[in-house]
Amino acid sequence: QYSFKEVFGTLVVQKELFDVVAKPLVEDLIRGKNGLLFTYGVTGSGKTHTMTGSPGDGGLLPRCLDMIFNSIGPFQAKRFVFKLDDKNGVDVQCEVDALLERQKRDAMPVPKTPSGKRQIDPEFADMINVQDHCKVEEVDEDNVYSVFVSYIEIYNNYIYDLLEEAPFDPIKPKWNNCNTPVRNGDFIPPQSKILREDQNHNMYVTGCTEVEVKSTEEAFEVFWRGQKKRRIANTQLNRESSRSHSVFIIKLAQAPLDADGDNVLQEKEQITLSQLSLVDLAGSERTNRTKAEGNRLREAGNINQSLMTLRTCIEVLRENQMYGTNKMVPYRDSKLTHLFKNYFDGEGKVRMIVCVNPKAEDYEESLQVMRFAEMTQEVEVARPVDRPLCGLTPGRRFRNAAFREELSRKLEMRGGPINGETEEQSVSEMFLQNLPPLPSCELLDVNDDQTLPKLIEVLEKRHKLRQMLSEEFAKNVLAFKTMLQDFDSSVVSKENYIQGKLSEKEKTIAGQKMELERLEKKIKTLEYKIEILEKTATIYEEDKRNLQQELESQSQKLQRQASDKRRLEARLQGMVAETTMKWEKECERRVAAKQLEMQNKLWVKDEKLKQLKAIVTEPKNEKPERPSRERDREKPVQRSVSPSPVPNAPPVRLRHRRSRSAGERWVDHKPPSNLPTETVMQPHVPHAITVAAASEKALAKCDKYMLTHQELASDGEIETKLIKGDVFKTRGGGQAVQFTEIETLKQESPTGRKRRSSPSDPDPPKDAADSEWTDVETRCSVAVEMRAGSTLGPGYQHHAQPK
Repeated sequence: QYSFKEVFGTLVVQKELFDVVAKPLVEDLIRGKNGLLFTYGVTGSGKTHTMTGSPGDGGLLPRCLDMIFNSIGPFQAKRFVFKLDDKNGVDVQCEVDALLERQKRDAMPVPKTPSGKRQIDPEFADMINVQDHCKVEEVDEDNVYSVFVSYIEIYNNYIYDLLEEAPFDPIKPKWNNCNTPVRNGDFIPPQSKILREDQNHNMYVTGCTEVEVKSTEEAFEVFWRGQKKRRIANTQLNRESSRSHSVFIIKLAQAPLDADGDNVLQEKEQITLSQLSLVDLAGSERTNRTKAEGNRLREAGNINQSLMTLRTCIEVLRENQMYGTNKMVPYRDSKLTHLFKNYFDGEGKVRMIVCVNPKAEDYEESLQVMRFAEMTQEVEVARPVDRPLCGLTPGRRFRNAAFREELSRKLEMRGGPINGETEEQSVSEMFLQNLPPLPSCELLDVNDDQTLPKLIEVLEKRHKLRQMLSEEFAKNVLAFKTMLQDFDSSVVSKENYIQGKLSEKEKTIAGQKMELERLEKKIKTLEYKIEILEKTATIYEEDKRNLQQELESQSQKLQRQASDKRRLEARLQGMVAETTMKWEKECERRVAAKQLEMQNKLWVKDEKLKQLKAIVTEPKNEKPERPSRERDREKPVQRSVSPSPVPNAPPVRLRHRRSRSAGERWVDHKPPSNLPTETVMQPHVPHAITVAAASEKALAKCDKYMLTHQELASDGEIETKLIKGDVFKTRGGGQAVQFTEIETLKQESPTGRKRRSSPSDPDPPKDAADSEWTDVETRCSVAVEMRAGSTLGPGYQHHAQPK
């Protein structure tokens, strides 16, 4: 969205556009102020139509001309009274010199100035036939005016005079590498004009043709003559696309009348020269859309470059105005901006009409145009205009004219003027008519002495009365003149006072206008801030709603988690109760197993004590013989740390304890690195699953687990550890092992011990029962009597060692 001071729709008429945009500029022109009007936009958006108009509906340019001539029509000076010089100044000459120059121009074969009596060209007659009769209300009636027009174009950053009478060939000249035209023998290309600066630091085009015009038709005919010379090329965007910036300049010279109100005051300082420039900019365009090549491409580059320079100048002015900086404005980068340097420095009012074509293809370019145009309206620079003070009585033109009309009317009533004293004589005669009539002047007798003396006396009286009346009239005239002078001086002083008051009021009004503009800007800024705050508040409300929704979702999530936690706690409490009950049962089972084991141990001990008691109480007949080593070798006794049962042992040999795991199934885990040893009392586990590595399949089939671990002891012998544990199922469907005990099997070397030789031919036992009993009795007696470190043999020594 972009904001502008005024937006016109597609159906707006030329008059409405003129009243809003151009009419204030024409009023400023007649009041002695400068004005500049741009039409800016993309190619084909209607800039030239806005400026020129169409048949039957004139654009801004013919309406500006019509308003100027409607306002100053009766106050125009005769042709050549004002004369422009070559240095952007204006001179004033007397009417005699102007008459001579008019005669000299009329004698030329081809008059450069179009005649107002010539028939209007029907090609543009409808454009200037404006029926509105718009005019400026307050025109200084004591001034005389004269209008001068000139028409130039800026093409490829060169300035050409469209009113120049030099021969011109429409074929474009060739261009060299320096981007300058090359002379050709067939034709002479038009010469580019030069920009210069006058003594008042105003820019002007040197040698530009400026034509004095006296009517709207005459001025528009000059414009139309130059319009036919404009650079127009066929691009794919517009059949008659303006390939150059055209500048139509209207200059208005005005000077006050002398004290008599008849002739122009012959003082150059009293001349005011104001200027209105109507600029039809070339269209901004993208070359990839226009498919321009060669000269067309170079034209588009120069057009876009000059418009870019115009944009840069406006941006620098805006930055200097807003931030108080003093950056140099790059006017000289383009002829267009260099020509209107004074306007951007505050020498007049600048208006811009932005033309927009609602074509989808022009979307990006139209956005660029509107962005630049919106930024330009923030630039406001203005300088006060000093009007020269003539010091003459205002309204003298019409007062002097009225005086002359009254004088001529009275002279006509008396038959016409005789000399310079006519008015005074007629007044005297009016007084003399009231005197008594003269006596009879007839002399009928030669001796008449009374008629002549009476006549002489009456005439003398009349003469004296006339002299008296003349003196009194002269005194009255002098007094009246003095009164008039006093009145005139008082009027002048009052006018000066009123002018001072008016200037003060104008300054106050200007200050109030500036304050109003400042407040309007402030209001606009505050509205913009309010809009931003509203947008921010909307964003915050949206964020608040989102956060509230997120908070509600998080609260629901927390409630779900809390309910899940409560369910999990209840489930865990159930599992804890179940596990507690399970472990209580397990503890009861283990206590029962332990009690059974202790009862077995107590039973074994009781049996041993009974045997010991029987041996002790039985009388000794002979010394028991030690079993032979051969017998020991034939029947090795297995030693077991664990209570594993020996299947081949007779039930009466109670030194082998029954395994606690007889009714359970074991996993016998023997690693591949396990070495077989000949340790006495090796454990034997029936129904065991022997594995080299623990597996879930084997653990799932068994209740107990035994791991065989071997390591080298400090004496160099192999020490075997049996690590046992219980297997139970986990809640996840797997198996876990809880280790309960460790049994150690260790062998010792019999090296260094003295062995007593056994009898070679022992007596055979009498019968099996006695022999076995004797063997048990003998062994138990030896075991009871021996002490640690005895040399009776490795077998007996092993039994004598405490566990």
